[in-house]
Amino acid sequence: MDIYSIMKESRARPGVAEFNARIAGRVRALRAGRDLSLDALAAGSGVSRSMLSLIERGEISPTAVVLNKVATGLGVSLATLFEPDSAAPDPLSRGADRSSWRDPQSGYVRRNISPPGYPSPIQIVEVRFPPGGRVAYENGARDIRVHQQVWVLEGQIEVSVGAVTRLLEQDDCLAMQLDEPTAFRNRTRKPARYVVVLSPERLPPPPGL
Repeated sequence: MDIYSIMKESRARPGVAEFNARIAGRVRALRAGRDLSLDALAAGSGVSRSMLSLIERGEISPTAVVLNKVATGLGVSLATLFEPDSAAPDPLSRGADRSSWRDPQSGYVRRNISPPGYPSPIQIVEVRFPPGGRVAYENGARDIRVHQQVWVLEGQIEVSVGAVTRLLEQDDCLAMQLDEPTAFRNRTRKPARYVVVLSPERLPPPPGL
């Protein structure tokens, strides 16, 4: 099954349409706020113009890998794309108000834990990774430096950062920067659960600009 079939098939799951609309609104708003055309975002993200158009119309369920490329092109973290576009800056986030998103390709489930819209440099995400699941991000140079730490709460997860691969077990915590290819894999027959803490830091412009 190709990637387009995977994303279209995932729309049948409950809650997918809501998240598609949320992601569509966030991408449109962030692109407009940066005065980027679809062509410019396509060039900066490596995601085709036609795919970006489908995402912005909420007509397709993009994978985590595709969304990470879009986030990189917009100069934000992946977690930012899952925040409600009209979120008020409330410092309190209640569990009952949170919803989960499932990656249609790897099957992993993520929830933004941090208060949406609140002006904080820290973002917290909970991830549930299925047995045998794998996701690989083509991280590289971007306009922001993203510090990330992964804390395993249950099970095991294999994390590759560049050429280095580490096996994280329960209660292990790994710190990294998202400036090189990163992959997550669960080689076991049991689900894994971990917390991701991110701190995006916008880089200063090059000298002379």
